[in-house]
Amino acid sequence: MSSILTPDICVIGGGSGGLTVAAAAAAFGVPVVLIEKGKMGGDCLNYGCVPSKALIAAGKQAHLMGQGEGFGIAPVDADVDFRRVMKHVEQTIAAIAPNDSVERFTSLGVRVIQAEARFTDGRTVVAGNQTIRARRFVIATGSSPLVPPIPGIDAVPHLTNETIFEQTRLPAHLIVIGGGPIGIELAQAHRRLGSKVTVVEALTALGKDDPELTELALRRIRAEGVSILERTRVTRIEKHGRSGVRVHIESETGDGTIEGSHLLVAAGRTPNIDALDLDRAGVVHGRKGIAVSDRLRTSNRRVYAIGDVAGGLQFTHVAGYHAGLVVRALLFRLSARENRAIIPWATYTDPEIAHVGLSEDEARKSHRRINILRWPYAENDRAQAERKTEGLIKLVTDRKGRILGASIVGAGAGEMINLWALALSQKLGVRDVAGYVAPYPTMTEIGKRAAITYFSAAPRKPFVRGLVRFLRRFG
Repeated sequence: MSSILTPDICVIGGGSGGLTVAAAAAAFGVPVVLIEKGKMGGDCLNYGCVPSKALIAAGKQAHLMGQGEGFGIAPVDADVDFRRVMKHVEQTIAAIAPNDSVERFTSLGVRVIQAEARFTDGRTVVAGNQTIRARRFVIATGSSPLVPPIPGIDAVPHLTNETIFEQTRLPAHLIVIGGGPIGIELAQAHRRLGSKVTVVEALTALGKDDPELTELALRRIRAEGVSILERTRVTRIEKHGRSGVRVHIESETGDGTIEGSHLLVAAGRTPNIDALDLDRAGVVHGRKGIAVSDRLRTSNRRVYAIGDVAGGLQFTHVAGYHAGLVVRALLFRLSARENRAIIPWATYTDPEIAHVGLSEDEARKSHRRINILRWPYAENDRAQAERKTEGLIKLVTDRKGRILGASIVGAGAGEMINLWALALSQKLGVRDVAGYVAPYPTMTEIGKRAAITYFSAAPRKPFVRGLVRFLRRFG
């Protein structure tokens, strides 16, 4: 029997962003309904960040077993039981899942409805046999893998990030369409676990990051045996043998084919909006998602959109950031604007790549004069001790030393970028970073040494040298 609910807030989507809004509202005693048609925890927990990082960790462990010679430890070939590797992935998800479960959120005071949501008008949503009329709605439905319309792709078995973690047999030859972070991370992980891997990328692999840094990472990944074909287009796909695939490609060097046992499509994401009937709610949307203001409000003043569905950067931490902004607006009526300039990201290849702020190219377009500060991992004592000397940090500053952006490639880059994300969010300069004390020996000293290079020209300036000579007269 249908019933009408009238909560203060209705959240559509039980991923990272939606769960954060629902939990915060409930914590302050605000009536809130959460609607989720699939698995609680969304893409990140079930198909994305969590399982991929668990698989990457397994691949890294296998790789390290063959890397001990430099330490005086005989390398060995890893004996990989892929079924148990995937069991590790399942156990990782299972360990985290209770935090995102229906039971937990119900205990917090959230009314959870497990059904598909759709708008019937500008202030009403129907989900299952429930009708919800809320003061405000928050759409947090995330995104799904984009499967491009390549001829033949519908006729062959193919994997996406939503299905690849269901495999229990190691792919003999994994062909990956797409050289972005998802494709390259999974390519390296499978290669380290024993698969032959070929990546086909229409443009350049890891193209959103600084090419100076990605060149180093891709060189290492290729050296491990991953074939990465850039500026190569897939023209057609067909079955090969009983269960394999044949991928037809074309590039500047000519046409060709690749035959593999499994096909992974990692060619981007598409927002989950089709089932919402947004037109009935007067919510403007397009191919990239829902149109929002910098306050994450849609064309319908009652409706907000956060995370992947809002058409911007598609990262779990962005959804969490958006959730915090919306909570401030909904619960406390505080003005909160999105600032994409402070959003960091990391690609968990080995070596890792991380970035926040402006790239060198972006800074040159927006500032008359910039400084580029670099420091290599090889000049860091901890990196030498651990034989993790491949990598560098690259800082972009304005002429006054204000930090505009930071990029890192190397071991632990994803952890080290935190400091620089904080620096940008607080509008710090290189003087601030140069002035803090880092414990020795740590990798984070790499960033401090880069900041100090901003002042390397000072000893050569006649004015500074003259000042030092003058001050010496006073004993």
